[in-house]
Amino acid sequence: MKKQFVYYSDTVLNSYSILFFSQNKVFGLILLLASFFNITAGITGLVCTLFTVLVMCKLGFNKEITHSGLYSFNALLLGIGFGTFFSFNYSFFLWLIAASLLVIIVSVNLTAFLGKYGLPILSIPFVFVFWLVLIASNGYSGMGLVQKDSYVVFELYIGNARVISEYVNQLPLPNYLALFFRSLSAVLFQNNILAGILIAIGLWIHSRIAFSLVTLGFFIACLINHLTGTYPDGISNYHLGANFMMISLGIGGFFLIPSIRSYFWAAITVLLSFLLVNGMTRFLSIYNLPILSMPFSLLTIGLLYFFMLRIQPGKLRLTPIQNYSPETNLYQYTATKERLKDFHYLPLNLPFMGIWTVSQDYNGQITHKGDWAQALDFVITDLDQQTFEYPGNKLEHYYCFNKPVLACADGFVQEIIQHIEDNRIGQVNLEQNWGNTVILKHAEGLYSKVSHLKQLSVKVKLGDFVKQGDLIALCGSSGRSPEPHLHFQLQTTSYIGSKTISYPFAYFQEHNELKSFTIPKTGDQVQPLETNAYLKQAFNFQPGYQLQLNADDGRIETWETLTNAYNQTYLYCRENHAVAYFVKNNYVFYFTSFYGNKRSLLYLFYKAAYRVHFSAHAVKDEYTIDSSLFKPQLWLQDLIAPFYLFVKSSYSNSYTLVDQGMEIQTDNATIMLTQHGLHSITVKQSKTKTNIKCTIKSI
Repeated sequence: MKKQFVYYSDTVLNSYSILFFSQNKVFGLILLLASFFNITAGITGLVCTLFTVLVMCKLGFNKEITHSGLYSFNALLLGIGFGTFFSFNYSFFLWLIAASLLVIIVSVNLTAFLGKYGLPILSIPFVFVFWLVLIASNGYSGMGLVQKDSYVVFELYIGNARVISEYVNQLPLPNYLALFFRSLSAVLFQNNILAGILIAIGLWIHSRIAFSLVTLGFFIACLINHLTGTYPDGISNYHLGANFMMISLGIGGFFLIPSIRSYFWAAITVLLSFLLVNGMTRFLSIYNLPILSMPFSLLTIGLLYFFMLRIQPGKLRLTPIQNYSPETNLYQYTATKERLKDFHYLPLNLPFMGIWTVSQDYNGQITHKGDWAQALDFVITDLDQQTFEYPGNKLEHYYCFNKPVLACADGFVQEIIQHIEDNRIGQVNLEQNWGNTVILKHAEGLYSKVSHLKQLSVKVKLGDFVKQGDLIALCGSSGRSPEPHLHFQLQTTSYIGSKTISYPFAYFQEHNELKSFTIPKTGDQVQPLETNAYLKQAFNFQPGYQLQLNADDGRIETWETLTNAYNQTYLYCRENHAVAYFVKNNYVFYFTSFYGNKRSLLYLFYKAAYRVHFSAHAVKDEYTIDSSLFKPQLWLQDLIAPFYLFVKSSYSNSYTLVDQGMEIQTDNATIMLTQHGLHSITVKQSKTKTNIKCTIKSI
């Protein structure tokens, strides 16, 4: 019963807060209270929301989507609209139920349809159904519905609340400030300064970026109206709040990653909104219908699809993972832009074993020029930086000759040439300049090529599928190769002479330093990473893995590895429902995000094991700024975050071999590993020290 109450109450609050693209419960509660400044609309809005949540749960719809408020916020708007436009009678409740069911059906179907294209429904279901109700209420004797005198009625106050509200409305506020607050309240079909002040406070608590964007939308709209005189008597509160300010917020900080470019587009969309608002107002006046928030919905969806069709998005980025917070979206995107390169690139390994030296890098002075500039040449050198042993007049004298050449990634063998003889030292074959070559196809538009291979040394056949690290040939000196070396390049087509492209190696070691997703330079001595068995075993969190943790302060938690519908893997805590999403591959484990109780043991582990390399190289990283911490000292950073980030939180670790296994040490935590996996975690916080015992329950 308690869980059901929490679920329903959270869903209701989410239904309110999502009106401003939020999932903040405090903001949702403030909006709920503000809606009751119109007691009729407040009641009907809440009733419709509860009715929708109940219907969705009983009919077995997706609980996560229902909990987010995506199915119910249109019903909330419908309820508020009903309570604002129509008077209470028996017909009122009958048609309210009918309209609520219709808006539920439209919301679900439209969510499924637009969801295929990654587009939101916004308030289209509410506007569509409410138009039908208004049209129907003007015929057939109004179906028993009695419309109030004004579309936005401000009667609504009872008791002391009315006295306070009227007092605030009569305060001598500057005209534009009063208009700003009234416009915010208009989203809830009100014309109330006090309600607007409460909404502004809630919006500030939720997001400083969101607050700045609605302010920008308000300012641009008023400026355009002042310059053009479109509305001589001033823009209506509702148009300002539900269209101009909301589209500025949606485009500038929710659907796009907040940046100077998104703010620019937020301003542009306000200008475009004027055309839609004016045109639709004239058109719909024929049918005596208000435009409501349809311009905002249509323009937002149109712009989003427009942005999705770009081939090269550049620096104006759509939000990849929606956290319902502009700050969280921005901070997470900024932090993961470098950390999540595993998803931006196919992880490529160096195509050899041991330590090799880059003899020519991209745009090299010898042969890497023009369309073939993005290529690398590798050799093996000794302590004197020589590539051969004395006297160096035979191929066998060169350290790299006859050494294994490996597949840099999984793929299919696309092309093989291996009949060309190896050159004598100092001679080159300009007619067959690529020499013996193997081309592998790793993905559509991504091929790797290794050239100057030893004659008849290819170990694979055309069409073979090879795994990363498989032997494919031996290093030689065929083609344009005066001495043995390995030529490596990436290209977009399968032809021998294809143009090269720039593409990094995922992980490798250079002078004992870990390198990730970078391209080595001339003179760099590089080698593939070797993984540590303790680390790889300890962080092998496969789906179904279960771990019990017992802290010396009495806390007990059980973690389980789960995978969601998007194939994202995460640790889930049964006791407090916290989740920590992570990425794991052959070389690294790292957390990407955490949701839930920050006093949990899982959060301590999330901070301690933020990034772990299986090669046991020391790690330096940056934590994602926690925008959920409502700290005044972060407010300035939040406000200017789209333009400049100055707050940073660093993470680093080191590894030490001990008798029982290995320790991972950070500034305030130690993770003990044994051959069986995680053994214990020790965390220092302020003046306290927490010792946590780990017991594997299932693997």
